[in-house]
Amino acid sequence: MLHHITLHLARNKQFPEGSPRYGYEITAPLDGQGHLDQEEWADKRAYCRVRRFWADEGERQGVLVRRPGGAGGATWMIDYNQDRPGDEEAGFRLHQHRFVKGEYVTIEDDDGKPYTFQVVSVTPAERGRV
Repeated sequence: MLHHITLHLARNKQFPEGSPRYGYEITAPLDGQGHLDQEEWADKRAYCRVRRFWADEGERQGVLVRRPGGAGGATWMIDYNQDRPGDEEAGFRLHQHRFVKGEYVTIEDDDGKPYTFQVVSVTPAERGRV
């Protein structure tokens, strides 16, 4: 089932309390335990969208993709321009992490710098409103 997932920047040296001004809104399929569902993603990949919001830099729109290689045989990535390689942001072992409120995930920016985010909400996507 498709879900809307919101991630906010977790606490770090620069932001000791974290920051809701930096993060992602992701529409992706999750299984019953909150893991990304690879099989459903293959069927519904056109609906797997990502919006990155980054304080004063504005936002970027992308898609959730799965590329061969990496831990577990594949890497979940956010691709902002599918016609141009090199702008992707890789998730760190996203196949192992649960997208459940309060959990943490790490995403590397397109320069390879890792940022940790906290899952702040997960809600089922309404039919017709993905």
